[in-house]
Amino acid sequence: MSYENYDPCFPDQPVVDRYLPLWAKQPSFRYKPAFVWAEDSPRGMAWASITYTELSSSVEDIASRLLHPLQRGDTLLILCSPGLQLVKLLFAAQRAGLVAIPIIPPDPSSFSPAKQGPAHHHLLRALSQANPKAAIAHSSYISAVTRSISPSTSDRLARLLHKLQWIPVDDLEDENQNSCCPNSDTSEYLGCGPTDTYLIQYTSGATGIPKPVLVTAGAAAHNVRVARKAYDLQPSSVIVSWLPQYHDCGLMFLLLTVVSGATCVLTSPGAFLHRPRLWLELITEFKATCTPVPSFTLPLVVKRGGIDQGTLRLKLGSMRNLILINEPIYKSSVDEFVDEFARVGLNPSSISPSYGLAENGTFVSTAWQCQGEEGCRYPNMPSYNKLLPSARLSSPSSSSSYEEEEMDIIVVNQETCEPVEDGVEGEIWVSSPSNAAGYLGHPSLTHEVFHGRLPGRAGKCYVRTGDRGIVKGDERYLYVVGRTVDVIRMHDGRNSVHAHYIETAVHNSSPKYLRGGCVAAFEMASPMPSKRMVVAVVAELQTKEEGGRVGTYRRIGEAIREGVLKEEGVRVGWVVLVESGSVPKTTSGKLRRWLAKNKLLEGRFPVVCEVCFEEYSSAVEERGEKDGVGSGEVGEGMRDAVLVRALGTAGRRFSLISFL
Repeated sequence: MSYENYDPCFPDQPVVDRYLPLWAKQPSFRYKPAFVWAEDSPRGMAWASITYTELSSSVEDIASRLLHPLQRGDTLLILCSPGLQLVKLLFAAQRAGLVAIPIIPPDPSSFSPAKQGPAHHHLLRALSQANPKAAIAHSSYISAVTRSISPSTSDRLARLLHKLQWIPVDDLEDENQNSCCPNSDTSEYLGCGPTDTYLIQYTSGATGIPKPVLVTAGAAAHNVRVARKAYDLQPSSVIVSWLPQYHDCGLMFLLLTVVSGATCVLTSPGAFLHRPRLWLELITEFKATCTPVPSFTLPLVVKRGGIDQGTLRLKLGSMRNLILINEPIYKSSVDEFVDEFARVGLNPSSISPSYGLAENGTFVSTAWQCQGEEGCRYPNMPSYNKLLPSARLSSPSSSSSYEEEEMDIIVVNQETCEPVEDGVEGEIWVSSPSNAAGYLGHPSLTHEVFHGRLPGRAGKCYVRTGDRGIVKGDERYLYVVGRTVDVIRMHDGRNSVHAHYIETAVHNSSPKYLRGGCVAAFEMASPMPSKRMVVAVVAELQTKEEGGRVGTYRRIGEAIREGVLKEEGVRVGWVVLVESGSVPKTTSGKLRRWLAKNKLLEGRFPVVCEVCFEEYSSAVEERGEKDGVGSGEVGEGMRDAVLVRALGTAGRRFSLISFL
């Protein structure tokens, strides 16, 4: 069935859930799937779907039942696993006029303080900051939580959970219960208004402790409408997404699907990480036209999900928009992916480097859409310092009212707040109706981040993103080059360097031994007696060598030092090799360098080996040019005397101290 015949003048709605009854009333959408949930198993894929008519009716039913124990404006914690049920709850909360906080549900069996992990800490953060009135979860989960806590416990998390009003999601979907107001007429809509906060969306935590962003329903609707136009999504579009549905891009694509009248095929992040080829198989099976993925996805799939690593024959010719998020976006990774999968129909022009952040709803820009100019798309996009662009800005002399209304992106000097000239790196600022209302409970930080103004100019406020960018060329492409807090400043009089360049060079030095995307670089005091500031690197080993092969670990450390010096001209002073899975990341795969640094300082890493370099001779740079460690093998250079000592921590841990 074709879904192209819809009204091109379909009126924009002030909030996203109001699109549902309008789509549902159209005869061609009566049986059209809105969302499909795919499960992977050894026996093959299985899926369930919900149509626009079913979704609209279910959202109305759940919303009316939520308003029995709750009142419009109350804050609701949503503790449900990814799936169609979570989708319905997110839209129902908006329909009921509630403020939703979707959170990954922590394992109730580990609620004791000694066992609590990142998910528990995030739950405690949400309970403390947002003070929700109620929480919604499955009956079995509520029972497990109740068994794990008691009102007499001294644990703060347990006390806060005990105070919550718990709502079993099973009761909300009980078809035997009668809905109190099953009217889906949009003229009697009583849900969120455009200026009402409908979502507390936490930042990813990549640059600091996650912060609660207040997103209004109108800002969210504006954000996904702009994204729909940028990606040219239509009712005939089919989206595939494995991103977390709790926040950021994963949540935004649920809204974007409904605004577009499209179909979205969902699966869990865990299913993708277990078998990365599943992503490409879903694109093949459903003839998907659009998919959003973090940039680390491409090298991971090339390595673990290639053409010949499954039984289903891949066909990617339907793909029109492969959206890359999570800057930086390296051109080499995209080139490698396209070279691999062009053989099964992937169109290079579908590559869509993009940029976004929670403080602007999520979406900010894409370099893909160039006013219909096919010649400016990948692979014809120019690169800068190994990166692909994430936007194409208008000319400073342009007075386009459309551009002014949708997104105003500028690059400014972080100290003076004055716009910089093209070709000069600065902080990216964004002004648009998508801007969030601020941070919950942080008035000073809200003023600092959400009220950026150009000196001497009245009018619009900008969100100060904390991201570094540079505009290059006559086409005015914007390159997102890194984050301000992750910049490593050299102490030898040279310019700064962004951490991700060092991390890439580290992996390139020993790819057979190190896990890609699992390297964190930052600046800190040396563990040596001098205590001077050094560049430190924490890198995950693919496998731990049985018996602790000190010679191998030493060569890996030396290869890292030589490789980074050769590729980036930066001297690494401290290399820490750790067990697989221990470098902290966000739920969408971003490195949490600040947390890695804290873990290292506090001795909480499962360290396999440390290599410390205390001094540098003039011969180092010369030898770094000759040893060839950037070729992908562990280098054999710099055979200086090494002191090996065992340290009394859990497991066997070596410290290699090189005095050069």
